[in-house]
Amino acid sequence: MSQAEDRGEAPDPIDQFRRWYAEAQATEPGEPTAVALATVDADGAPSVRMVLLKGVSERGFVFYTNFESRKGRALAADPRAALCFYWNVLGYQVRVEGRVETVGADEADAYFGSRERTSQIGAWASRQSRPLAGRWELEKEVARMTAKFLAGKIPRPPFWSGYRLVPERIEFWRRRPFRLHERIVYSKDGGGWTTERLYP
Repeated sequence: MSQAEDRGEAPDPIDQFRRWYAEAQATEPGEPTAVALATVDADGAPSVRMVLLKGVSERGFVFYTNFESRKGRALAADPRAALCFYWNVLGYQVRVEGRVETVGADEADAYFGSRERTSQIGAWASRQSRPLAGRWELEKEVARMTAKFLAGKIPRPPFWSGYRLVPERIEFWRRRPFRLHERIVYSKDGGGWTTERLYP
């Protein structure tokens, strides 16, 4: 029996994440899908920002962005990344580390097609992370794209798609009194996972 099973956690970290994620969706105010994404650029400089989780499976954790954004450029330079979820009401934190891969075109097209039309236009209009002279410049581009895609289906921009973080290490942290928090780490070991407990 693994240390995870011994204390009631699922032996597979994706199953365990789904349990906690379902609780968060039921109890957390605001945006329970929000997660901090950490990357490093070509010079090794770290950067972190919030993104939204758009899917989780045995293959990994999916989010979407502009390939030409700061995070997109960082991931092109170094595909290693980390995610950190924190759900304060529950007192849960989940840290995920691994490498990213781009999602398939069909998967990206399907998600893009599910977005609101205004969000689709926004993806075309925004030169994400690059200098903006003023709000008027963005609004002008939104108006231009609105006119361009006045009718019919809006295609996914070639510079916009999804990433899947394929986990190699997942840590679950549970808040406990007197700062004696519970921590369990799942580490990828060949085709399976090993677990161990950590001091708070």
